[in-house]
Amino acid sequence: MTRRFIPGILAMAAIVVASNILVQFLYGQWLTWGAFTYPLAFLVTDIMNRVYGAAAARRVVLVGFVVGLVCSFIGTQIMGEFGPLVTVRIAIGSGLAFLVAQLIDVSVFSALRGGTWWRAPLVSTLVGSTLDTALFFSIAFSGSLSFIHPATDVSWASEVLPLLGFGPAAPLWVSLAVADWAVKLSIALIALIPFRLITARLAPST
Repeated sequence: MTRRFIPGILAMAAIVVASNILVQFLYGQWLTWGAFTYPLAFLVTDIMNRVYGAAAARRVVLVGFVVGLVCSFIGTQIMGEFGPLVTVRIAIGSGLAFLVAQLIDVSVFSALRGGTWWRAPLVSTLVGSTLDTALFFSIAFSGSLSFIHPATDVSWASEVLPLLGFGPAAPLWVSLAVADWAVKLSIALIALIPFRLITARLAPST
């Protein structure tokens, strides 16, 4: 693998590892600290795509996927107060959501790369983030998908509460998903700044 891809690979690996650790710690009632680090994976993917092309971006995504699988496997082997730190459903949801969302991000970015500089990273990240949130939370916590791993208890996530504490009644996991999605969208907008600065430095013609 080309040495120039190494910074992107290391950045992606660091983000995945940090997110797998920080997702265990709550920030407020609806979020974990991992919600603030994980969206940066889209920034890394988009920078690699803009500077080195879609093939390089996909390589970095695959590395992140493998690192995520390793972290999830380790988490399933570590027992916490309420069972494994990472349940089988969370491991499956995390891996599948990451891989699908990131690859879709690469495809959307590539389709829009010829337009205004901000359009490709913004639209691809919004699409990827939305898909990532929908896949992860439904696979990991939805009661209707309990057949994925019947031994995993997700009854707590199905508790019906006001959405985000004040909206219409919905399962708890839906509130968690909406809060997570909102953070991803916010970071997608903020990430346009480092995206522009970094790509302008690495590829002045963009």
